[in-house]
Amino acid sequence: MHIKRYTIAALILIVLIGWYVYAFVTQESTTIDFFGTALPSFSIAVWVVIPMIVLYAASVVHMLFYSFLGTLRRRKYDKDYERIVDAIVDAYLGKQERSNSFKTDRYKLLGSLVDNATIFPIGEFDANIENKKLKDVLTLINSIRNGEAVELKKYSLKPSNVLVIQNERNRYKKGDISAEDILSDKNRYDVSLRKEVYIDFVKYAPLYAIEKYKDALSKEALFEVLSRINADEHTLEISNDSLIALLHDLKLDSKEYIEASKKLSKSMLPEQRIKLFETLSNEGEAATEAYLFTLFDLEMLSPAKEILDISQPNEYLTFKAYSALRDCGKHFDINLFV
Repeated sequence: MHIKRYTIAALILIVLIGWYVYAFVTQESTTIDFFGTALPSFSIAVWVVIPMIVLYAASVVHMLFYSFLGTLRRRKYDKDYERIVDAIVDAYLGKQERSNSFKTDRYKLLGSLVDNATIFPIGEFDANIENKKLKDVLTLINSIRNGEAVELKKYSLKPSNVLVIQNERNRYKKGDISAEDILSDKNRYDVSLRKEVYIDFVKYAPLYAIEKYKDALSKEALFEVLSRINADEHTLEISNDSLIALLHDLKLDSKEYIEASKKLSKSMLPEQRIKLFETLSNEGEAATEAYLFTLFDLEMLSPAKEILDISQPNEYLTFKAYSALRDCGKHFDINLFV
């Protein structure tokens, strides 16, 4: 009940009862002793309405008190609502460290679920909602998805955040930042993005620049480097020592060393190629099969047989089979055996 309406109704009741007692019951006056103290003499009608006034005042105080408690409770819910919105915003932004504090039990449950879940809008989410925080974040996510570059500083996201990575990728594709800008700043850009742009960078960069940022080297980038050796465009001159340093940084397996030899077969001089894989095989067994492949590919049968002859019976069986076929006068492409 609203206090204003209650007050009007209570006053009407008090007046009616006081009037009825005075008009139809008695108009006499009397005094009352209150704990031995004689109170002033008033009409009996007045003495009837005084307890009603006291009851009215007490009930108003009671209602005001619980109204105040209800207001405090509603404020807790309102604040928790804002916190749950913040929690959803943090989840949409992909923040890893999330720990929002809630005051009410219902929101504590929802908040705990949101803080420990991955939430991301599916597809082109409709950002036409009333809450400004959610609307701004959804608009931002849609913009990044559409290849636009947006401002993310106010959200304090880490470089490893997926939205930050995609946003910087958008900036790179739009030409706002260069590959060297990204490669030169390890703290600002995530390693995955640096590795990605490094692949583009090695397609045209000089050797000193490739070696300068080789901490972002990947296998795909390595093969881009290999394809430039003695190529018609963006030719790259590189020594075996420099190539070995790059190869060692990646720790290739046997199949990947063979793929590297195949790539180099199109452009590298045979003598340099043989020397390269001979050195690699002496430094680690992983490159021995690639060395054998290189020798057979270049028709260097005698050196290849010498390696096979001193190997264990269960080693290099594929190359031994190929060698046996060559001894029988069968000529097959070595690429069929690897």
